[in-house]
Amino acid sequence: MRVVSLVPSLTEAVARSAPGTLAGATDWCTHPPGLDVVRVGGTKNPKTDRIVSLAPDLVIANEEENREPDLAALRAAGVEVLVTEIRDVPQAFRELARVLDACGVTARPRWLEEAERTWSSLPEPGARLTAVVPIWRRPWMVLGRDTFAGDVLARLGVDHLYATHPDRYPRIALEELRASAPDVVVLPDEPYRFTADDGPEAFPGLPCALVSGRHLTWYGPSLAEAPRVLGRALRAARP
Repeated sequence: MRVVSLVPSLTEAVARSAPGTLAGATDWCTHPPGLDVVRVGGTKNPKTDRIVSLAPDLVIANEEENREPDLAALRAAGVEVLVTEIRDVPQAFRELARVLDACGVTARPRWLEEAERTWSSLPEPGARLTAVVPIWRRPWMVLGRDTFAGDVLARLGVDHLYATHPDRYPRIALEELRASAPDVVVLPDEPYRFTADDGPEAFPGLPCALVSGRHLTWYGPSLAEAPRVLGRALRAARP
């Protein structure tokens, strides 16, 4: 079977679970390291002609990461496209199982079993924290309603303050973010690459947690270690 993945986290999941299945992946598909497949452009601007030329049996996409016109163009060229929707951790596990089944994986991968055990056995969080979670600056954008990353944080005891906003990724003025006075500002390194020198200076007097975007936003093998990695970063930010 030949598969092209347009979603970095699903690329890692398929590569780990069905070696040799992937024929192509996006330029942003960085895991597993050393993945040797044809690159087909970005998640938002894939080269559909290159994908078609690979003659894939299946293209894996996501309703949030990929654009419908690109997926429609692939379908019009006769390519089968599987589109995932992932808004919380349980849905991630269901969709991962669906993707792997479509890729011909018959046995449940060990990493998937480990990840499910990890998330199902999380201890009850102690005192809950409030947070704002920027994902971009210039303009500032934050996690809003109904997001996978928001559910990940909530299960770790962190409630982000824009979880009921009408938009999923609202633009919020920096002054408003500061005035909301969260317990912690969570700064991931993707999609915007926040660093110690780029992000925390915008929130003087507020604890800032620099976290791995892969562990916050990816649904794949990184799920098994995400609670530990994210928990460590969150604890380090608090006095």
